[in-house]
Amino acid sequence: MSHQPIPVTFALIARIPAEGIADFRAYEDAVLPLLPAFNGRLERRLRNSDGTMEMHIVSFASEADFQSYRNDPRRTAQAWLLERSAARLELIPMADI
Repeated sequence: MSHQPIPVTFALIARIPAEGIADFRAYEDAVLPLLPAFNGRLERRLRNSDGTMEMHIVSFASEADFQSYRNDPRRTAQAWLLERSAARLELIPMADI
């Protein structure tokens, strides 16, 4: 009996102070290209008109892939940009319906 990985999907809501937008975008430019290496995919990326809010729909083939992405040293090395942006993030697990 083989166990198939269960895909996971998240909605990420980022609220970014105006003075943190450049750092937030630099962080995203560094980490979003890593997604495919972890069976991850940016399904949708939305931004409001002034750049102070973004919503991402991101999926991974499994929870283990998501955790590997989160722990990847290339991603964690960029965490200072996210911190400096002062963005407030909300990560919400979602399910297809």
